[in-house]
Amino acid sequence: MTTFADTGLRHHGDAEVRGAGAGLTDLAVNVRTGTPPAWLRQRLAASLETLAAYPDGAPARHAVAVRHGLADDQVLLTAGAAEAFVLLARALPARCPVVVHPQFTEPEAALRDAGHRVRRVLLRPQDAFRLDPAAVPDAADLVVVGNPTNPTSVLHPAAGLARLAREGRTLVVDEAFVDAVPGERESLVPLLGTLPGRTVVLRSLTKTWGLAGLRVGYVLSNPETVRTLARHQPLWPVSAPALTAAEACSTPGALAEAEEAARRFARDRDHLRARLAGLREAGIGEATPCPQGPFLLVRHPRGAAVRERLRELGFAVRRGDTFPGLGTEWFRMAVRDPATSDRFAAALESALASLPDAS
Repeated sequence: MTTFADTGLRHHGDAEVRGAGAGLTDLAVNVRTGTPPAWLRQRLAASLETLAAYPDGAPARHAVAVRHGLADDQVLLTAGAAEAFVLLARALPARCPVVVHPQFTEPEAALRDAGHRVRRVLLRPQDAFRLDPAAVPDAADLVVVGNPTNPTSVLHPAAGLARLAREGRTLVVDEAFVDAVPGERESLVPLLGTLPGRTVVLRSLTKTWGLAGLRVGYVLSNPETVRTLARHQPLWPVSAPALTAAEACSTPGALAEAEEAARRFARDRDHLRARLAGLREAGIGEATPCPQGPFLLVRHPRGAAVRERLRELGFAVRRGDTFPGLGTEWFRMAVRDPATSDRFAAALESALASLPDAS
């Protein structure tokens, strides 16, 4: 059976709020509120003075390499993580690509667009969406998994992901949200160069720094893979302002700010979960008992109706049925400050109470 998740791989959270106008609180997009910070906006504004010159990515590439303790030739700067998925799909050979779902859908969309036939490994809600490495077929020569995973908020152990690495296989780990995890726990970056086969880690500056409109991210891998992917990029693929952001967000001060934001996410997530716990008898259930991302996935038997009622009450949440493995009963919400979460919980309680009798 074809589901909306099969035809809607390119549906993302911004579609929930586009054109909605003022008055709608956005819990559908996982970008930290209050960003970019003032110091970063100032750096970006100053970069406009350089727009007459062609972009030079070397300083930003070096800054990212230093930030991760890698060599410069292990870094490829991209126009967001989304470009990296396209490069991987077009540049690397794959007879049997596998995408672990539910997760961000762009990797599968990019693979399909490049002509690949994609196999899916669907994680199950009864397992709290945890990955058993043995579930990935031995024949898979390219495996894509998110960590922490969007939308489930599961943080897979790095040791388990490392078990997926093997000769003849490309292991791609999307770590777009790992800087929202205190200490960047379970990142695979420290294991780069130690695992068999080809390991690729993707990062994004979009979520923590509020730069979705700037389009900046990067690939971390071995030098050969970086060169292969780079050959499929156009000239000057990353703009001067985006390069400025990559360099600025790699400084010790920026990393300290990101760490504090990650700890604040954890506190705010606990507050939101406590409010949701009070609605269990009304049918609200969490996807995982130990979420680690800056968002939560929940379910309700009448989730689609709940989403629509929430929208009427001024809150946009992300539908779940565009993610393979999920249905209309699922929806995702971004973690916000306690005051916003209190308002949301009150609206959710009202939405649940207003549902017409199912009979």
